[in-house]
Amino acid sequence: MMGPSHALSGAAVWLTGSLAMQHFAGYHQSTLELAVGTAVCAGGALFPDLDLSGKVTRNQGGATVARTFGVFSLFLAEVIEKVSLGVYYATKLSRDPKRNNGHRTLTHTLPFTALVGWGTTALCTAYGKWAVVGILFFMIGLALRGLFDRWAERAGWVIVTLTSAAAAWYTFANLPGDRGYPMIGLAMGVGCFVHIIGDMITKAGVPILWPIPIKRRMWTPIGLPNSIALRAGSKTEVVVVRSVLTVVSVLAAIGLVAPSVLERFTTEV
Repeated sequence: MMGPSHALSGAAVWLTGSLAMQHFAGYHQSTLELAVGTAVCAGGALFPDLDLSGKVTRNQGGATVARTFGVFSLFLAEVIEKVSLGVYYATKLSRDPKRNNGHRTLTHTLPFTALVGWGTTALCTAYGKWAVVGILFFMIGLALRGLFDRWAERAGWVIVTLTSAAAAWYTFANLPGDRGYPMIGLAMGVGCFVHIIGDMITKAGVPILWPIPIKRRMWTPIGLPNSIALRAGSKTEVVVVRSVLTVVSVLAAIGLVAPSVLERFTTEV
């Protein structure tokens, strides 16, 4: 899946999940809390692709997420890619092929997803709003890059960085203090998991079962059969999948912040 599709899927899942929690469990969130969770989940749904690096010195290449903050995020992507490749070679078995990059390896596994969710929760618990503002700055930047890809490309990484900083600081100033904010960790974990599922429906698949060995392979890619798998960047993804995700996100958002409008719409339909 391409970056915008990943970000949209994260937003759609968080909004629909929040709507379900509100309807069935009576768990209500303020508009700001909903916006924060949605942004973090959308950004988290891009986070695993930081294992696809580009050319740091030229500020070129890499995944959508790697270009969010210019050379700084490209450098981070380079580090994560090399660590992922190192873990691949440290754990590969005899039938695992040779690789020259770490894309779709460590960051596309369930242990990494769990670690990201737990680590984010631990940071928010230990440092409260100061951890929140740092996490939000990074995640809002990724969300902007994914959800508003064309705007972010035209505006450039400096504008994206400044916008992320302003949004993170506004949120920091308006969120209540003395809280651990565990929902941010949940949003990060859910976002990463949604990314993995999104890549599983493409032809390349992901090693979601790592570190369980399968037929002398530790990094077995799991995905749909090629005959029905989605091709990344295809019209089906760009037109159909993104349209469906957008409609779902909008309807869920309306149901959360203006339920009477959604009820009227569904009644008329």
